[in-house]
Amino acid sequence: MADVHPLGTDDLVKILFGSSAFQMLNAGCNLGLFALLDARPDLSPEEIGRELGLEPRPVQILLLGTTALGLTVRQDGRYRNAALLGGMFADGTWEIMEDLVAYEEQIVRPAEVDFTESLRANTNVGLRRIEGTGTDLYHRLCANPELEQLFYRCMRSWSRLSNPILVEQADLTGVRRVLDVGGGDGVNAIALARANPGVEFTVLDLPGTVGIARKKIAEHGLTDRITVLAADIFTDTYPSGHDCVLLANQLVIWSPEENLTLLRKAHKALPDGGRVLVFNAMSDDSGDGPLYAALDNVYFATLPAASSTIYPWGQYEEWFTAAGFTGFQRLPGGRWTPHGVISAVK
Repeated sequence: MADVHPLGTDDLVKILFGSSAFQMLNAGCNLGLFALLDARPDLSPEEIGRELGLEPRPVQILLLGTTALGLTVRQDGRYRNAALLGGMFADGTWEIMEDLVAYEEQIVRPAEVDFTESLRANTNVGLRRIEGTGTDLYHRLCANPELEQLFYRCMRSWSRLSNPILVEQADLTGVRRVLDVGGGDGVNAIALARANPGVEFTVLDLPGTVGIARKKIAEHGLTDRITVLAADIFTDTYPSGHDCVLLANQLVIWSPEENLTLLRKAHKALPDGGRVLVFNAMSDDSGDGPLYAALDNVYFATLPAASSTIYPWGQYEEWFTAAGFTGFQRLPGGRWTPHGVISAVK
């Protein structure tokens, strides 16, 4: 089969120096370069140095990197943000990007050095970079309040990025109550509640998370429609009275066996005709992309849990069948992140 996109030397350079490329983005965020150029475009290197408190050599290094990567544009010796960044500042999504960069820098990258060993051992070796004794990231975060706060702040930003897909694709027509299993700080339930005024929600998650969720829900004035319950999603019984179970950004964390357990618990909790919705990033059934899923799997292999993976669409249909569900429907998001919803019926 012909290679549709043959690898070139420029591509190889980006792969070889991928960590350095990220550090240029990270430095541009942390030093305030991109915010400065949004507020005052077309500055000279000297003006940028004065505003950022940098000497000429660091300014030269930074601008060479950001411009070679296309993050900034040089014209007549002056610099401005790339059009993509300008659009993100204009629509408010740049603050999301800054949280994602902070997440990668402070949580993901320390563990990524264990990627090769994680593949050898077939488990999340990078978890050793997080203090604590739990076997997954979420239980260890409970013992690290500052890191937990950063984690959930950044998770909210990831969700703000992908939630429009969930809201667009999750059909709650005829649904009265949704059980949001592993709903974290309530960000998904909040987004869906605002888009579906007649639907009530229950967020189910670990005791260390429910306080954060209740606070966020109260801030949005939704305490009358969103209930929060503390529970272990694997060992505790799911509450009754829900005609839809949502598993948002959950099944990428666990092993096939654990995911089948969660889906069987969802099936047991639902009435006949009830729906299950799975929302997260998906990989292609062809096994060759998308690039987002392929690279994000470095994080999933090294940190969250022993068997975390971005699974292909077809894998969910196999689990649905084994759990007793039928009527599968794939609903891709069609955006730059490979998120989508796949649903089934009891």
